[in-house]
Order: sequence, then C-alpha cells, then structure tokens
Amino acid sequence: MRAIFKREFCSSFSGMMGWLLTAFLTAASALYFFANNLGFGLPDLGYYTLYQTLFVLLVYVPVLAMRSFAEEKHSRTDQLLLTSPVSVWGIVLGKFLAMCAVFALPCLVDGVLIVVLRGLGCSNTALLSNLSSLVCYYLLGCAAIAICEFLSSLTENQIIAAVLGFGVLLLTYLMPGLQSLFSAGSVVALVVFTVLAAVIAFCAGLRSRSFTFGCFLFAGLAVCIAALFTFRSAWLTTAFSSALGGLSLFQPFEDFVNGSFSVPTLVYYISVAGLFLFFTAQGIEKRRWN
Repeated sequence: MRAIFKREFCSSFSGMMGWLLTAFLTAASALYFFANNLGFGLPDLGYYTLYQTLFVLLVYVPVLAMRSFAEEKHSRTDQLLLTSPVSVWGIVLGKFLAMCAVFALPCLVDGVLIVVLRGLGCSNTALLSNLSSLVCYYLLGCAAIAICEFLSSLTENQIIAAVLGFGVLLLTYLMPGLQSLFSAGSVVALVVFTVLAAVIAFCAGLRSRSFTFGCFLFAGLAVCIAALFTFRSAWLTTAFSSALGGLSLFQPFEDFVNGSFSVPTLVYYISVAGLFLFFTAQGIEKRRWN
C-alpha cells in the first residue's frame, strides 16, 4: 500500500494537474478570506471562508479523483495491479490516502489562515471553532473523494468519471432544496416514486430475464404507491424526505459551522467514506476474480 500511495501522490505532481488543483482551491479560500475575514474583521473562518468555498469542491474533487481507476483501465495497467501481491484494500486505500494527502495541502494553507486570525486577536473560542470546522471540512472532502473514486472505478474514461462525480456531488449539494419539494400529497413526489418503481421493475426484469415479471412488479408497486398517497401520504413522503436528508452530503457541514458542533457529523463523513471505499473494493475484487 505504501508503494501505491507514493506512486499516486508523486504522479499527481509530476505534471501540472496537482499543482493547478492545489492553487485553484487555495486561491478560492484566500479570496474569501481576504474579502470576508480580513475585509470585515470576521473571526469565523468556518462559515465565511470554508463554507462559502464548498462549491469549489464540486469541481476540485471529481477532477482530482477522475484518473484514480479510470486511467488504469484505459492504459490497461489495472491488470498489473490486479495480479500484484498487494491486496485489493491495499490498492483502494493507497489511492484514496494519496488523494487525501493532495487535498490536505490546501487545507494546511487554511490552517495558516487560522493562525493569522489568531495573530490578529481572535478569541480562544473562535480558534477552537475554526480548527474544528477545518477538521470537518477535511473529512467532508475525504468523503467526496471516496465517492468519486468509486465512480472512477466504474469506467475507463476519465472525462466520464469527472462528469459523473460532478453530477453526483451537485445532486448532494442541491439536496436540501430538492428535499423541500417532497411534502405530503405532493404531485412531484408521486411522479418520483413512480419513476423509481419503474427503474426497480426494469432492473428486476433484466435480472430475471422476464419482461412479464417486470411489468407485474411495476403494476404492484404502482398500486401500493397510489394507495399510500391516497390514504397515508405523509408516511411515504416523510420517510423519503428523511432518506433525502441522509443523501445531503454538504448540509451537515453547514449546520456544523453555524455553531452546532456535532460528533455525529464527523462520524457521518467517516462512515460515507468507509461505505464507498467498501463499494470500490468489492467492485475491484469482482474484477480480479473474473
């Protein structure tokens, strides 16, 4: 794993990509820092700099992670990895930790900004709040990296991997607004549930290789959805709204920097990273045995 980590980390800076990404994220943080924290004398780096630059991660992370496995597949060097004595988890963690190390560089610059605020006279409470916000910000980035690494393992085209990563992260970024659409009895929710039922029935039909089974399954799901919306619409929409809340990757960080320090938020980001690393490892393991 150490060899893979060193190889991936060094390859990020052997060209211009690693330097450009680091400069891109650092410049965004510096811009908001000078405009908000120094310009208005605000000691809160978490909200006025880190939270305001979350949208930059929508581009930074997919571009950083797009080549992790997609490039290996495209150049056929993945066969060397799959036949190497390194375990699958060693491969996945080596690449993941290398990208986390690259992401840590602009976060270290953010740490310097916290020291600058401390030197300008911010209180001990503000210092601890900024440090905890930076830790949460880093874990958020690591969770996003794990998601994009998994998406990169699904394709051999780096551009497709980057677009998929951007689309998924954008969806999680907009999830709080989408969540508000699903109120009890909402027609929008009814349409979404119907589409989900169609997707489930289609996948089940492909799995069973029976078009008839897929049609009957869709009809049964549609009847259940219609009955729930007619008699107990709040049950279904409330449950789905809660599920959407769990898919909102960026919302917990907003609550965190707004003064709601929460250990579950940190555990949530670690759990998301672990879950998608597990998915990636399982996909690689399947390819190794096939």
